[in-house]
Amino acid sequence: MKVKTRSKSQIKRQQILAAATELFTEQGYAATSMDLIANNGEVSKQTVYSHFGSKDELFAAAIEQKCDSYHMLDFEVDDLTDPKQSLLILAQRFLTMLTSKEACAVHKICAYEAISHPTLSELFYQAGPEKITTEVAELMTLLNERNILNIANPHFAALQFLNMMKGEAWMRVEFNTKHQVSQNEIDAYLLSSVELFMRGYGYKT
Repeated sequence: MKVKTRSKSQIKRQQILAAATELFTEQGYAATSMDLIANNGEVSKQTVYSHFGSKDELFAAAIEQKCDSYHMLDFEVDDLTDPKQSLLILAQRFLTMLTSKEACAVHKICAYEAISHPTLSELFYQAGPEKITTEVAELMTLLNERNILNIANPHFAALQFLNMMKGEAWMRVEFNTKHQVSQNEIDAYLLSSVELFMRGYGYKT
C-alpha cells in the first residue's frame, strides 16, 4: 500500500494554519500579527504571505480547516439506508465542534472585535456557519430526492436542523456556567431532536 506523503509546501501550510489557529484562539485577532504567526509556525514571514495574502485570508482559512477537521459529513451519504443514524452522526459531530474551545473562543473574538474590525464576523460566517449550512443543505436535498424526507426547502431544513442540535449544551458552554450538561443528557437530547426533525419532515418508519 502506497503511503501518501505531503510536500514541503503542504507541511509549511499546515504549520502556519496550526500556529494561526492557536494564536487567534488564545490572543484574539487584533493581537495576533503575521510576524508572530511566522515565528510560532517556524517559518519565515515571506512564507506565510506566499500561502496567505493577508491576515484576513489566513483567519478564514484557519476557521475553514478547523470546521473540516470534524468531518461532519464524512459518512456514506450515497447509502443512507439508515438516515436516522446518519443524521445523528452529523448532529454529534456538529455539537462537538460547536462546543470546542476553539469555536467558543472565535465566537467571542468576533463579537468583541465587531466594531473595530467589522469584516471579521463576515469572514467567520462565510468560512464556518455558511459553509456548513450549504453542505448540510446538500444532504437535505439528497434526502428529499431519495424520498426519505419531504423537504421543500433544503436551506431552511439545514438551518432548522443545525440550530435544533445546539440545545442546552451549547448555551451552557458558551456562557461558561457552573453546571454543564452530561454526555448522557447530550446523547439523549440529540437522539430526541433528530427523531423530532425526521417526523416533522414526514419520515415513515
